[in-house]
Amino acid sequence: MENRLDIWSISGWLFGIVMLIVGLLNMFLVHLVPGIAYLLLSLIYLPPANAYFRKKTGFPIPLAVKLILGVAIFFFTLGVSDLGDMIDKL
Repeated sequence: MENRLDIWSISGWLFGIVMLIVGLLNMFLVHLVPGIAYLLLSLIYLPPANAYFRKKTGFPIPLAVKLILGVAIFFFTLGVSDLGDMIDKL
């Protein structure tokens, strides 16, 4: 993997870290299963995990798939999840 810093790498790190935080919050505040699901989904956004996936399978996860999945996760987290309800009550 090249050690370069571009907008896609930075956004991958930021969104991956946000997903990790949402996963940890779900694990401790809501339930273990959605928390683990969010933790696993965060791996597709983190550049080292994406490079590992590319090395093992031979192709990367397309950017369009990451964007669509990111929007769906965002709406699900804030719209219909229990964590979104907890945030609304604050």
